[in-house]
Amino acid sequence: PAPKAVTLMPFPQVWAALFFIMLLFLGLSSQFVGVEGFVTGILDLLPHTWWCRYQREMVVAAVIMVSFIIDLSMVTQGGMFIFQIFDYYSASGMTLLWQAFWECVVVAWVYGGDRYMDDLTVMLGYRPWAMMRWCWAFITPLICAGIFTFHLVHYQPLTYNKVYTYPWWGEALGWSLAISSMLCVPTTVLYKLTHARGSLTKRWQELTRPVWSGHHLLYRSADETKRPACTGGSALEEKVVIYESVM
Repeated sequence: PAPKAVTLMPFPQVWAALFFIMLLFLGLSSQFVGVEGFVTGILDLLPHTWWCRYQREMVVAAVIMVSFIIDLSMVTQGGMFIFQIFDYYSASGMTLLWQAFWECVVVAWVYGGDRYMDDLTVMLGYRPWAMMRWCWAFITPLICAGIFTFHLVHYQPLTYNKVYTYPWWGEALGWSLAISSMLCVPTTVLYKLTHARGSLTKRWQELTRPVWSGHHLLYRSADETKRPACTGGSALEEKVVIYESVM
């Protein structure tokens, strides 16, 4: 274990302090990403009539307060059992693989990999490596689906320290946490399809058609006007090859 390895190093007090400071900053950075992403999604769903001056600050305070109340249960005497349920069923494993699979499907097959590459080109100023489109369309979804299937086939009930086996209601609580996140994608698709008008093909085309806002159109038009025109083969093009890693 890491704490034992720290004690075997020279000046263990210094390394122990640095190790736990690293854990503190790692936890804070992870919380910043999670809270900001969740708050942004909530603000996008709120109607414009609810706008006020300190709207974002109030939503952030509400999210942090609710998270704090939930986390208080994990610092009680049986908090480790609750923490393991959240960690095993909702924070890692099959839930993340399910979400990552559908994210790749939406980006590569619904929105369109070429269209997404064009958007990245506008935002970054260069066109990313073409291999990324193949990762979104084939490699990453296949890997996620394979690991997800492996988890389902080799699923084992949750245990604590290989001694305590959780009761049936503990597993039911864990699966409820997992399913509450996993069912968001199919239920949203079915809800949108059932409430749209027209045939099934027209509904799908209407729902998957990108909706550009005014600032998006202004940004794209400004980028196209700044782009230099190429006349025949006289223009010199600077080719930059950028290798990017995709998880």
